[in-house]
Amino acid sequence: MREAAHAGRTPHIRHKSCRPRPRAARDAPFATPPGPAGQQRPHTSTREPIIQESEASEPEATRRDADVTESSRANRGWWDRNADEYQIEHGTFLGDDRFVWGPEGLDEVEAELLGPPEELKGRDVLEIGAGAAQCSRWLTAQGARPVALDISHRQLQHALRIGVSFPLVCADAGALPFADASFDLACSAYGALPFVADPRQVLREVRRVLRPGGRLVFSVTHPIRWAFPDEPGPEGLSVSGSYFDRTPYVEQDEEGRAVYVEHHRTLGDRVRDVVASGFRLVDLVEPEWPAWNTSEWGGWSPLRGNLIPGTAIFVCERD
Repeated sequence: MREAAHAGRTPHIRHKSCRPRPRAARDAPFATPPGPAGQQRPHTSTREPIIQESEASEPEATRRDADVTESSRANRGWWDRNADEYQIEHGTFLGDDRFVWGPEGLDEVEAELLGPPEELKGRDVLEIGAGAAQCSRWLTAQGARPVALDISHRQLQHALRIGVSFPLVCADAGALPFADASFDLACSAYGALPFVADPRQVLREVRRVLRPGGRLVFSVTHPIRWAFPDEPGPEGLSVSGSYFDRTPYVEQDEEGRAVYVEHHRTLGDRVRDVVASGFRLVDLVEPEWPAWNTSEWGGWSPLRGNLIPGTAIFVCERD
């Protein structure tokens, strides 16, 4: 759903770039990032899922408050309804067993934000907002012992469709069903944190289940992007709203019930959330758009990616 595509919508309403857009507005599939010698990196493509029926009517987009309960309920339902289309549209780029931090295509193989791959062997890792668990499959290949968690039952059905050799858990990231100090590492590639009303609740839960010295790495939409229209072309290069407006983006049905919610935090908010939750911020990565990536994903594009950051990755350690 494009911004301002429907009459009567609130000005400066941003659509969710990482979610599926209408079929008519889909972009060409992502190219596979090249290997060290410039050759295309081999990957496995996600098999075609069964498509569920889409919603009968287009929801209304607005900016309004949405609390923890409403946000959780709306996003669980949204991802259950749209998991099929998401995996069809983005499955080739995500692969079956790659660990990609965002639409720019930064791969954990090169980034090593969780640590050198050889040091992942035998580590207990929690993937939050796992979707079809592509990252967990990559972790398994490194010898790690991942657990893939997602709020959406339908997303985890896609994980089963592709195949798993590790536990899948359907749960809310704000109430993790694990004992204290259960994991060595935690990771989240655009999972949970952009969609929750209380990110500190999630971060405190992650800290609880991490062992002392454990590392958390998570990626989210770069906060600066909330000041721009969510469009990949030139129309997405002019500031259209306040960076400091933290009012959530909400899509709601005819009765005013939220069916999708996304929350904005400034860069400073994110840093304070991390520190207040008992983590030490080790690094903040803002991936640059690589030359090999010539495609678009929602509002992400080479044009915008060469001018403004689209993703922020927070590398944190448990104090």
